[in-house]
Amino acid sequence: MSTTETAIASAEAHSAHNYHPLPVVVASAEGAWMTDVEGRRYLDLLAGYSALNFGHGNRRLIDAARAQLERVTLTSRAFHHDRFADFCTRLAELCGMEMVLPMNTGAEAVETAVKTARKWGYRIKGVPDGMAKIIVASDNFHGRTTTIVSFSTDPEARADYGPYTPGFEIVPYGDLTALREAMTENTVAVLIEPIQGEAGVLVPPAGYLPGVRELTRERNVLFIADEIQSGLGRTGKTFACEHEGVVPDMYVLGKALGGGVVPVSAVVSSADILGVFRPGEHGSTFGGNPLACAVALEVIAMLRTGEYQERAAELGDHLHRELGLLVGGGAVETVRGRGLWAGVDIAPALGTGREISERLMEERVLVKDTHGSTIRIAPPLVISKEDLDWGLDRLRTVLSV
Repeated sequence: MSTTETAIASAEAHSAHNYHPLPVVVASAEGAWMTDVEGRRYLDLLAGYSALNFGHGNRRLIDAARAQLERVTLTSRAFHHDRFADFCTRLAELCGMEMVLPMNTGAEAVETAVKTARKWGYRIKGVPDGMAKIIVASDNFHGRTTTIVSFSTDPEARADYGPYTPGFEIVPYGDLTALREAMTENTVAVLIEPIQGEAGVLVPPAGYLPGVRELTRERNVLFIADEIQSGLGRTGKTFACEHEGVVPDMYVLGKALGGGVVPVSAVVSSADILGVFRPGEHGSTFGGNPLACAVALEVIAMLRTGEYQERAAELGDHLHRELGLLVGGGAVETVRGRGLWAGVDIAPALGTGREISERLMEERVLVKDTHGSTIRIAPPLVISKEDLDWGLDRLRTVLSV
C-alpha cells in the first residue's frame, strides 16, 4: 500500500469513525497550501472551517506561540498570569464590549453563552427559576455537546443522544414573525448565527438582523451572535453583524481567534451581563491560558489593522463574481455567501457534494461538502488572487464549464 493508504487504514482501525475525511493525509502546510505524505500539494479552500483565516503556519502567530512556549504555557485560573489582562482588554476593545470570558472550543463558548443567558435571566430579568427559554433558529450549527444538539434540527447531529436538554424553542431562520410569536416573558435570549455556515453558508434576508436586534431590545431579551465561523474577518468585516449595522448583546467567538495554532474561544459582552458570574460558578482549566492568550493577542493585533477584513472583502467580491457566472449553466444552481465564504449548490445530476469534493481533490483543491449537493468555499484570507483563480479554474474543470 502507499503511504497514504497505510496511514488511512491505521486511522480507520484505531479511531472512532465520527468523521469521514477526504482520502488525503496532510504532512505540512504553509499559507493557503498543504502538502500530503506523498509530496503532492493541495490548495486549501476550507481553512479549517475558518479556524485558519490567517493561513497555515502564519509567521507572526508561530513566533508568538514559540516565544510564549519558552516562558509559561499553563497556570490554570487558580493564579493570574501576565498575558491574561491584556488579552481580555484587547478583545473587549475589538468587540466594542466590556468583559471577556475565555474558554477553549467553540462549543464551550456556546455552552458558556447559554449559561450566561440563563443566569442573567434569573438574576437580572427576574424569570422564575427553571423557566428560562432561549430561542434558536432551524438549521443551526452551534456545536456538538448534548445540550447544543438538543436544539439542532440536523438528524445526524441529534439522533441517539437523548434525553434532550429542555429550555429551547426553534423557529425558522430569517423569519421575524415566527421569532416575535415565540417570545414570552420567560425568553432570556435569542441565539443565532449571522450567517449559517454548516447549513451551507446561508445569508439571512436583508433586515433580519436589525429586526432581531429591535425585537430583543423591546422585549428585554439578550441577542447572542454566534460568530465562531463568520467572525474575525471572514466576511469582509470584523463581524458579520456589521454588514447590517447591528451590535448584539453578546459575541460568541472561536476558531480564528486561535489562529489555527491553539484552540481559543470566548464570550464577549457587557459588564452588566457577564457580571452575573461569581467565583466558582463557571470555569475551565485551560480557558485563557498563557499560550492561548499570546496567540490570540497577535490575532487581535492583526485584525486591528483592518487589512485582513479589506482583503476578504475585495477577494470575496471577486470570488462571488466568478461563482455567479457558473449559475444557470446547468452545473451550479445557487451561490450564497459573503466575503471569502461561499456555499455552492451543485446540480444533483453532476454528483453529490462529497463526489464533487473528491473530484476537486484529484485536481489538488480541497473543499468540504455539506447537506447533499452543497460545497463550501472558505479559503484563508491570505490567499493570493492568482491562487484563488487557479482553484476556481479547477472547479470549472470538475464541473465541465
